[in-house]
Amino acid sequence: MIIYIGKRLLAIVPIILFTILITFILIHVSPVDPAEAYLTAAHIHPTEELLAQKRHEFGLDQPLLVQYGRTVVKMAQLDFGVSYVTNEPVWDEVVSKMPATAQLAVSSIFFAIIVSIPLGFLSAVYKNSVIDYVSRGLSYIGASIPQFWLGYLLVFFFSVKLDLLPVEGRGSWLHLVLPTLTLSLALIAIYTRLLRASVLEQLQEPYVMYARTRGIKGRIIMVKHVLKIAIAPVITGLGMNVGKLLTGAIIVEQVFSWPGFGRYFVDAIFNRDIPVIQCYVFLAACLFIICNLIADLVQLYMDPRISLKGRSES
Repeated sequence: MIIYIGKRLLAIVPIILFTILITFILIHVSPVDPAEAYLTAAHIHPTEELLAQKRHEFGLDQPLLVQYGRTVVKMAQLDFGVSYVTNEPVWDEVVSKMPATAQLAVSSIFFAIIVSIPLGFLSAVYKNSVIDYVSRGLSYIGASIPQFWLGYLLVFFFSVKLDLLPVEGRGSWLHLVLPTLTLSLALIAIYTRLLRASVLEQLQEPYVMYARTRGIKGRIIMVKHVLKIAIAPVITGLGMNVGKLLTGAIIVEQVFSWPGFGRYFVDAIFNRDIPVIQCYVFLAACLFIICNLIADLVQLYMDPRISLKGRSES
């Protein structure tokens, strides 16, 4: 297990370097001049002298290979420079934004799990029953509704019409209800359908029949054997979605004015705040890789048929 984790962690290095390289290339082929973007954000008229001074200060007059090397070293030290807009260290601002994003991500994932796992499991066990039709209908609705439209719809009913929940911002747990519902509905749709299909597939496996012929109770078979193996696709989906949510649910944060990392990134794009954009891409890559690694390790624990050797060779 330790060797497997070590190999996976080492594999992160070239992926991160490649991510930094792509970001570096895109910034340099972009028509936006970082020096001009900085001066514009500071409300300073970009004269030729000031542009040359800022290019020298940012190291943009050096060879591209040297610039890339400096970028890699600084990012390895979590030094992303200073925001063009606020003139504050980018990492300090990101650290201040992450708790709000993490709170929203955890609440959405938790709510999606406690709803989708029982719903998907019961939908498969009682196939073509009322609960199965309800589950499938909810999945289709959740997968079809755009998040921004659902968010505004919830605001209209629960905030404007009924005046039960706050419209925007972050404060008490009431502010968390509408963003969580907006994010989790799509996740519930995905996880419910994944689990239902996986459970139905596992029910056709020979080990289920053998367990029944041995006289093992159906409840034990379903919970200890079928569900334990069938939940693997859901864990994989969690690994992807947790990384996505931790980098900011951009649409939902914009709709509800949630002061998280995703909204911070959107503002950086509009303001051409290049250090913030670089930081976002770097952290997004790291979070996706780490969350997928954790999901793989959980699957190894849940399903003993998955060999470490096979995983490390794939």
